[in-house]
Amino acid sequence: MFETFRNAWKIEDLRKKLLYTLLVIVIFRLGCAIPVPFIAPEALQGWVAGQSGSMLGYIDMLTGGSFSRATLFALSVTPYINASIIIQLLTVAIPALERLSKEGEDGRKKLTRITRYTGAGIALALGIGYYFLLRGQGALVYGSGAQMFAQVFSAIVVILAFTAGSLLIQWLGEQIDVKGIGNGISIILFVSIVARFPNSIIRQINNVANGDLAWWVLVLMYLGALLLIVLIVLVNDAERRLPVQYSKRVVGRKMYGGQSTHLPMKVNMSGVLPIIFAQSIASLPATICAFVPKWQNGWVMKHIFDTTTWPYIVIYFLLIIFFSYFYSTIQFNPIEVANNLKKNGGFIPGFRAGKPTSEFIQKVLNKITLFGAIYLSVIAITPLIISACSKAEQLTGISLGGTSIIIVVGVALETVRALEAQMLMRNYKGFLN
Repeated sequence: MFETFRNAWKIEDLRKKLLYTLLVIVIFRLGCAIPVPFIAPEALQGWVAGQSGSMLGYIDMLTGGSFSRATLFALSVTPYINASIIIQLLTVAIPALERLSKEGEDGRKKLTRITRYTGAGIALALGIGYYFLLRGQGALVYGSGAQMFAQVFSAIVVILAFTAGSLLIQWLGEQIDVKGIGNGISIILFVSIVARFPNSIIRQINNVANGDLAWWVLVLMYLGALLLIVLIVLVNDAERRLPVQYSKRVVGRKMYGGQSTHLPMKVNMSGVLPIIFAQSIASLPATICAFVPKWQNGWVMKHIFDTTTWPYIVIYFLLIIFFSYFYSTIQFNPIEVANNLKKNGGFIPGFRAGKPTSEFIQKVLNKITLFGAIYLSVIAITPLIISACSKAEQLTGISLGGTSIIIVVGVALETVRALEAQMLMRNYKGFLN
């Protein structure tokens, strides 16, 4: 990875793109430190820290702590991610959106515009909800003047600031796509998560120094994280290759086809999306209980929906399995693949073209999807199992560690591939010229 960045830095065009991307990252981090007016974040930070198992703790992880500090970029890329997932799901359900996805570049631009508007609507809705959360926790500071006017004015300023911050992040991500190295939103999400790592490491070291945490436990945690990174890298590049043979055909005096190739099927084709969706749904009850003080200490919350309980872990595990199969069904259609092979004169050795081929592809897809789903589930629930078994306060903060690591490693690998593709393209251009 470092060798790829070093080689990219030697190319002037890519060096400008890298510098532009770094400039956008600096602007993003500055926005994460700018406080929104009329807010006293001290009244919110402690409360959000105690909601690590709810949707609020999940959003705070994705925003790099900006959510608990109530800064300009408190919503971060959460509205855009939700909008992208919603539009992706609706593309399968609504024929008009499905036609747009198949219209090439113009269709993709229209879908991007729809996603942008949907993200703006979600950002506005989240901004309104965040305002009432701040108001309920007593984190709003009104200025002088009439009380009613102060409340209305502060509400407008706070909601518009959060909404504008989210839209600005979407724009920054698009600028990285156009003028930077690509994967703009993913890079911003990467920076948000990585920004929390130094504070987390310092906190764990202080726990060891104070005697609250055994040193060998910390060492095992870091060794487990390294092994987890190795596993993610191996599975992320793993794929099942189905052999494909193309029949020979004669056109005029020339013979076409006859070559052998393969059909690649990634083991983890859905990425981290099943974890994101499963985390959102599994933590929804805890989030609702967080807004109702009477329910926070109830039996259902303590014994079922708390992240350190086994029922929650089982529910989380089953949701990841379900969404893994759901996304693989959306992204890969065996019938369509088999029909395309048949149209182009291709076939899988040992299977007739058409329905037998699609049935074989579906069987292989089910197997690799199961493996990928179990892989995602193990990564996601391992920190939860550690927290459930230890019951130590110093270890409860790692409940989202697996999700963070898989997002960070996945984005890093995608960025490296994008740089390698751009360098390869320039090498071909140089050869042709």
